[in-house]
Formats: sequence, structure tokens, C-alpha cells
Amino acid sequence: MAKVRQDAWSHEDDLLLAETVLRHIREGSTQLHAFEEVGDKLNRTSAACGFRWNAEVRNTYNDAIELAKRQRKDKKRADAKKARQPVAAIQENKNQHADKGSVDTVYDDTAQSITIDSVIQFLKQLDKDYQASNQSKQSLEQMGQENETLKKQVNQLENKLKQTAKQLETVQEDYQVFMQIMDRARKMTVFDDKDSVQAPSFQMDKNGNLQQVADGPSNQ
Repeated sequence: MAKVRQDAWSHEDDLLLAETVLRHIREGSTQLHAFEEVGDKLNRTSAACGFRWNAEVRNTYNDAIELAKRQRKDKKRADAKKARQPVAAIQENKNQHADKGSVDTVYDDTAQSITIDSVIQFLKQLDKDYQASNQSKQSLEQMGQENETLKKQVNQLENKLKQTAKQLETVQEDYQVFMQIMDRARKMTVFDDKDSVQAPSFQMDKNGNLQQVADGPSNQ
């Protein structure tokens, strides 16, 4: 099943990641192994775990990392001391053997074997750390590219918003001009209606009373 988890990291997830990485450092393992272990537990990719560690979690545990490294060195010294004990016993008893050259050869070969194993282990660990760092770098580059793409999209949307705002402003101005024209036309229509109404006329009858003369031509 592909690991496609996209939800945010919780405090418990960060704590598990930190504890696992510190344990691997103390035990002389690599951070890549720690990222893979956490990824299996949280259904995330090792690259996502590495990115989270380097970008967010690591700075919080600087003191703990230094302590874990010292514990790793102490462990290596103890392991090396245990490995040298048989060699020391052979060296201590070499004077008791008749063939001194044979004893020296055993001692030198054992010491050389320990040195080569240590170098090989160191090189393997260095290679794995490099791979983990490279994956984290690739993740950072990918995030950077996505961020640039989002910035371009935001700029495009902002430009469209500005254009829309200008268009809206133009429409509002045209609407105001139109309303002014309509208001002027309405006022002119009212004035014309008033002018078209004729004032009533009156005339006096035989009895001296005023009578309103009907509109239209007189028949008298």
C-alpha cells in the first residue's frame, strides 16, 4: 500500500520522530534508518520524516542530539575495549610462547581487522547519512518549486482582481452619468407638462357674474 498520508504532524508524531532519531544516534545507527522506522509507524514516507526532522523538530533537540552523540562515542569506546581484551590477553601471554613471531602476527592481524571494520562501518554510515541528507534536500527543492508556483498563481489572481476592480469602478461611473441624464430628462418633461397647461379664462354675464369660459373656440 502506497504511503500517501498528507495530514499535519501532531505533537505525538514529532515526539515519536525525535525519540526514534535520538535512539538511532545513540546506537550508532543512521538517521535514514530512523526515518524509515518512523515512516512505517506513521504511514509516511522516509523523505517526509526527514524533511520534518530537519525543518521543524531538530532545532528543539540540539542538546539531546549532542548527548546522544557522546553516548554513541562512549558505546564505541566500550565496544572497542571489549574487542581489545582478547588481544591484550594474547599480548600479555606472548612471552610465555616459544614462537614470539607467531604471537605478534596474531596481535597485528587482529588490530588491523578491528581498524578496517571500524572504517568500513564509518563509511557505510556516512553514505547512509548522505543519502538521507540528499533526500531531504530534494524534498526542500520540491517544496521551493511548489512555493514559487503558488506565488505566481497568487500574483496572477491579484492582477485579475485589480482589473476587475477597475472595471467595476468604470461601471459605477457610467451608472452615475446615466442616472444624471435620466434625472435631467425627467425634470425637462415636468417643465414641458406645466407649460402645456393653459390658465382658465373668465367673462362677465349680463347679471355681472364671472363665468369660466370653456376651452376651445367660442360659438358666440
